[in-house]
Amino acid sequence: MDRDGTILEEVEGESSETLGYLLSVEDVKLISGSASAIAEARELGFKIIVVTNQSSIARGWLTFETLNNINNKMFSLLLEENSEAKIDALYFSPYHIEGKIKEFSIDHISRKPGIGMIKQAEHEYNIDIASSYIIGDAYSDMKTGINAGLHNILVSTGYGKIAQRKCLDENVKIDFIASNLLDAVRFIAKNS
Repeated sequence: MDRDGTILEEVEGESSETLGYLLSVEDVKLISGSASAIAEARELGFKIIVVTNQSSIARGWLTFETLNNINNKMFSLLLEENSEAKIDALYFSPYHIEGKIKEFSIDHISRKPGIGMIKQAEHEYNIDIASSYIIGDAYSDMKTGINAGLHNILVSTGYGKIAQRKCLDENVKIDFIASNLLDAVRFIAKNS
């Protein structure tokens, strides 16, 4: 599953340039129902793998230390809300071709809609891709699902409504449109 707009609320940003980028631990807030959704998905036997593009590193807005602190805050909030809301793994892509940090300013297979993070998770966690889902709020999440052979669930939280329109315009298949992460997991429960 995606992180921002799917598990965590999107943020306003400090300027028009950083609009929507989660850059501080203080801005980490769970979308209502996220912890319950993760706990329910675990009960169904799914591994919970987060795959997130973090181009703010390539852009020089975020350090690895701050990113780690943000992720740890998310893990803590999830477990505070539901002790079964455990994330098995989190993969992030720090790359963006238009970044200003040279080593990360490249086109990289790990950046969604590339499937590098999916392939890494598949290998490290012995995941059956054919019976797995990607849940996210972005067009790039749905394209990643298509590219990797996953079932696609688009959530209406975050940028989901904008993504739905783009997926329709680009003829990108969505298997289910969920109101939020909990709705997505309950759809999976009924259809697995």
